[in-house]
Amino acid sequence: MEEKYRKILEDYPLPKKLKDEIVEELKAINADEDFAKKVVERCYQVYLKNLVEPGEAAGIVAAQSIGEPGTQMTMRTFHYAGVAEINVTLGLPRLIEILDVRKNPSTPMMTIRLLPEYAKDREKARAIANRIEATYVTDIAEIVTDLRRMRIIVKPDEKAMEKRGLDLEKVRKKIEKSLKTEVKVENGELVIQIDEPSYKLLTDSFEKLKRLVVSGIKEIRRVIIRKEGDEYVLYTEGSNLKRIMKEKGVDFTRTVTNNIYEIYEVLGIEAARNAVIKEAISTLEEQGLEVDRRHIMLVADVMTADGELKQIGRHGIAGEKQSILARAAFEMTVNNLLDAAVRGEIDRLNGITENIIVGQPIKLGTGDVELRIKLFTGGDE
Repeated sequence: MEEKYRKILEDYPLPKKLKDEIVEELKAINADEDFAKKVVERCYQVYLKNLVEPGEAAGIVAAQSIGEPGTQMTMRTFHYAGVAEINVTLGLPRLIEILDVRKNPSTPMMTIRLLPEYAKDREKARAIANRIEATYVTDIAEIVTDLRRMRIIVKPDEKAMEKRGLDLEKVRKKIEKSLKTEVKVENGELVIQIDEPSYKLLTDSFEKLKRLVVSGIKEIRRVIIRKEGDEYVLYTEGSNLKRIMKEKGVDFTRTVTNNIYEIYEVLGIEAARNAVIKEAISTLEEQGLEVDRRHIMLVADVMTADGELKQIGRHGIAGEKQSILARAAFEMTVNNLLDAAVRGEIDRLNGITENIIVGQPIKLGTGDVELRIKLFTGGDE
């Protein structure tokens, strides 16, 4: 019967997902061929009624559909998924971040999933977490300045170093490379001698040493391991998708970051479009707001249509509108009008915003149609 149902559906230009749903429902009720034809015809009629009518202002409907629930959103950060240590920006600030395509979101984070042989074993998951978490010199040693002899002494903590898989020689080489100066080992301690008798040079070196990352990824400030179902998942504070995807044991096909610009740079424009949709929907749903995903998909399409990620703002989509009046109505009114006047630009008044500004009927619905009628005046005609 399934083949018969699909044969009936072949004549109807319906989306594949919808066809699959209809087939499943017909199978559930075990419909015969005649009844199936009636059901499919009815479904097609309802589908046509739900399509956007020609001349509909889809963009404005989408903007209203996202903007109105946006007024109900809270302004807050939140402890992520019951993990007290990681804060995540949610609500309106996060929605603004997504639509502005911020290169540096306020709380970047990653969800790193592991390959099967690592995901089941807590010790292996912990080893990956230690490998990627940024380890500063201050995490594994005490740093002391010896003012009298103009030198800095690094006193390592053996247990902390062992936990992070480091030894004295690795740390010594890392410090030498960073400070570009010789580091000596004396009684199990690292000694950095300052050549010039300069107090400023000593304090500068001390500050640089405190900020030095000896292992891990600089951007990953903290890693938390959580068990979800039967596998361990890593949550990170900070994000570096490119480096994480190269890490051994990481399942890069299921690893995600909330930094959309990073996804665009690493995986390309289609991945960025999906990320915009996913992040916007999850931000709205977290607040208990329901927006039809097609409105968000339209916004994401406009943001990515040119093959590069553009914000919705005067530096992106709104600033590239054809109409001068529409650009002026959004932001920077005087500048837009002045620039247009200097260049001698012409506004064709094709859009909605500009027609409202000048007080004309908008080109929408019945206003979109131009009809001319030749009246019969009598006589021989």
